[in-house]
Amino acid sequence: MSGLEKAKARLLGVPKDYTYDEAKSLLQKLGYVEYTKGKTSGSRVCFARKSDGKVILLHKPHPSPVMCVAAVKGLMLSLRKSGDI
Repeated sequence: MSGLEKAKARLLGVPKDYTYDEAKSLLQKLGYVEYTKGKTSGSRVCFARKSDGKVILLHKPHPSPVMCVAAVKGLMLSLRKSGDI
């Protein structure tokens, strides 16, 4: 099983300890690039893929790097909708 397949399987399990860095790594493996809106963006982060124009928005969790379960489910649904998983 490749690293990409392992990352997808972990997301699909909706773990309670899923971190932002794991999400970022998965999205980068899928061809997304992280964009922030500068100092005023706060915790809002946009991941975009130029090849097909797909965009996924996430909130960077703080102070802990662990994402809430609702955000993990939202990421999973966004990736299903875009056909990535």
